Amino acid sequence: MAKETECGATEAILEKREALSRLREILFANIVMAGEIPSPTGSERELTQLLSDRFTECWLNDISRDQAGNVAAVLPGKDSKRNLLVAAHVDKIWPESDDHTVNVEVGKMSGRGIADNSLGVAVLATLPLILKALEIRLKSNLILLGTTRSFGRGNLAGMRFFLENTDRSIDSALCFEGMNLGRLSYSSLGMARGVVTVEWQREGGSPDERCSGAIARLNQVVERILTLNRDEFPETRILIGSLEAGSGYNVPPGKAKVSFEIRSEDAGSVRCVEEKVASLVHRADTAYAGKVGVEMIAHRQPGDLGEDHPLVRQASYALDRLGIRPQVEPSISELAALLDKRIPALTLGITKGENRHTPDEMINLEPIFDGLAQIVSVLQFMDSAGFGFDG
Repeated sequence: MAKETECGATEAILEKREALSRLREILFANIVMAGEIPSPTGSERELTQLLSDRFTECWLNDISRDQAGNVAAVLPGKDSKRNLLVAAHVDKIWPESDDHTVNVEVGKMSGRGIADNSLGVAVLATLPLILKALEIRLKSNLILLGTTRSFGRGNLAGMRFFLENTDRSIDSALCFEGMNLGRLSYSSLGMARGVVTVEWQREGGSPDERCSGAIARLNQVVERILTLNRDEFPETRILIGSLEAGSGYNVPPGKAKVSFEIRSEDAGSVRCVEEKVASLVHRADTAYAGKVGVEMIAHRQPGDLGEDHPLVRQASYALDRLGIRPQVEPSISELAALLDKRIPALTLGITKGENRHTPDEMINLEPIFDGLAQIVSVLQFMDSAGFGFDG
């Protein structure tokens, strides 16, 4: 009997995949449209308007835009007592001035932000049609949410605002990310992001500073930050994300900055490293003719649903039935805000891809339908099962 039940569940998931492939033209069109709309953090209105238009075409209820710029809609369930949330962040790392053309080739699409997170937005826009094609009517209300201000200084402001102000109690949630298929995030890391800025006084200074301007002092600060990682806090990751300085070959830059991120499973370790960074920046400033400063722009608290939670087990099961190995990794995106509120939630990847956060970001098209089959299977489980944050 157990083998028959498992076989039936496998067939059901694979049948979903076949049925979903019939929606490829609509889904692919939504991916291209979402991909070619610039949506830098803080300027997401055009892309949220696309979502709003798609929600209207699907005759969803309560289509709204809140003060944070989020766009939300509700697909009513047969029993309005419970509310499930599906969300995708709509902002991208690329400025409006960049080329957002989506290149469509056999079996793949490429372009800025196509995986992070145009695909996630397109799946959110298409989800009502997906459920209709599969003849699935959920008992629970399904809230579809496009969140703003996820990246950088945005600090998850869109999701945080929604959770603080919604009048609906969220029973469980899924977050969509374009890459990678098999991603299964059910925990969030403690995190702090900051920017160190060096301003060089062109008069005086050491020979190195006269040759390299602000870069010499910034290089010293970066080395000291990385030393913290190696020597004092080996269990904490300190990531150097970007360096900005200069405009040519022969003019020492008067200003330079570095963006960094501190990650740990322990919130206390993150705070301690943050204090250490502030201290070493202060010492660098007092010994410098120019100015050295640090600004912290974003924080996350660690959270963990647990690998034995029913929602995690079901997502793993769906991937296993599709022949996909789960890639368990913690998240620092919208999932963190949901876990902060003790809402059972996962982040799932939709397809395979390459070159994330480069102009040549690429997604493979056929694996998308495995990702959709997983999403639908997990949604049905969320709709039918009763569980809380602790299982």
